[in-house]
Amino acid sequence: MKLLDPRSQILLKTLIERYIVEGQPVGSRALSRYSGLELSPATVRNVMSDLEEMGFITSPHTSAGRIPTALGYRFFVDSLLTVQPLEQARVRELKGQLQPDQPQRLMNSASHLLSDLTQFAGVVVSPRRDTVKIRQIEFISLAENRILLIIVTTAGDVQNRILITRRAYSSAELVEAAAYLTEHFAGLGFDDIRARIRDELKQLRSDMSELMTAAVEAGNAAAEEDSASYVLSGETNLLDVEDLSSNMARLRELFKLFEQKTGLMQLLDLSNRAQGVQIFIGDESGLSQLDGCSVVTAGYEVNGKVVGSVGVIGPTRMAYDRVIPIVDITARLLSNALSSPG
Repeated sequence: MKLLDPRSQILLKTLIERYIVEGQPVGSRALSRYSGLELSPATVRNVMSDLEEMGFITSPHTSAGRIPTALGYRFFVDSLLTVQPLEQARVRELKGQLQPDQPQRLMNSASHLLSDLTQFAGVVVSPRRDTVKIRQIEFISLAENRILLIIVTTAGDVQNRILITRRAYSSAELVEAAAYLTEHFAGLGFDDIRARIRDELKQLRSDMSELMTAAVEAGNAAAEEDSASYVLSGETNLLDVEDLSSNMARLRELFKLFEQKTGLMQLLDLSNRAQGVQIFIGDESGLSQLDGCSVVTAGYEVNGKVVGSVGVIGPTRMAYDRVIPIVDITARLLSNALSSPG
C-alpha cells in the first residue's frame, strides 16, 4: 500500500472524524476549515482525488463530499487513531458492576455494560464447558459418499453430522469403523482422540483412515459448537442506527446471524488467539451479514488462560476512540472478576 504523506494523513483523519460525528459526506471547504492546514479548496480537492484513487474514500452519487471506505477506516484505526484511556473514576464504577459472582451472571452484566456504554450491541462469549467426551459413535449410510455420523456423549447428548467421503463404504465397513472408535476412544474428548488417532490409524487399512479422520474432525467441530455460547445485549440499539436501519434487508440478515450463533462464534473466537483488542471492519469479518458493520473484540482470561471474548457490534461509522477502550477495560475487568478466589 502506498504511504500517505503527512498532509494526506491529516486530511484523511479530519474527514473520517467529521464523518463519524456528523454522518454526512465531507466537502473540501469543511476539510480546509477543520484540518488546521492552510490549504486552498483546490489543493484539498486534489488530495481528496488521490485518496479516492487509492481506495480510502469514496464519493456518493448524490453529493460532492466524500465518505470513508472500509479501507479508509482500517488505515485510520491502525495509523491515525489516538485512543484515550477511560477515567479511573469510570473504571472503578465499571468494576463495581462486575463483582465476582456466578459466572453466567457476570457474562450478562458485562454484555449489558458494553451495550449501555456504546449504544450498540454488546456480546460476551461464555467460557467453554469441559470437553465433551464420547460414549458411542455410529455410522449410517445415507447415499453414495454420504454418511450420517451419530455421536452419543457421556452426558447423554446426541450430535448428528453428515460426512462426505471420497468413496462409498459398505455397511460392514461402517460397523467396523464405529466399533473401533467406540472401543478405543469411549470416555475421551475429541482433542485427545485427535492426538492419539494419527498414530493408531497407521495400523488400519488406509482406505478406512479417511472415514475415521472425517468422523473425528466433524465430532470435534460439533463438540466445540455445542459447548460454547454467547450473551448478546442491546441488539435493538442497532435499529436506531441510521446507517444500518436505512437498509432493512441487511438489518434482517444481521439479526439472522445473531440467531444462528455459529458464524459469529467463529469470528469472536479469533480474539482468543490474539493479544489485545481486535477490530474487524466491514467484509474483513468474512461474514456478508456484517458488511457495513464493525466488530471490536478482546479476549478475557481466567487465571492467565484466555477462555472467551467480549465485543461490540455496530456500524463502521462508530467512534472507535471511545469504543476500543470500553471493550478493552471490560475484558480486563471480567478477567479480574473471574480469576478472583472464591
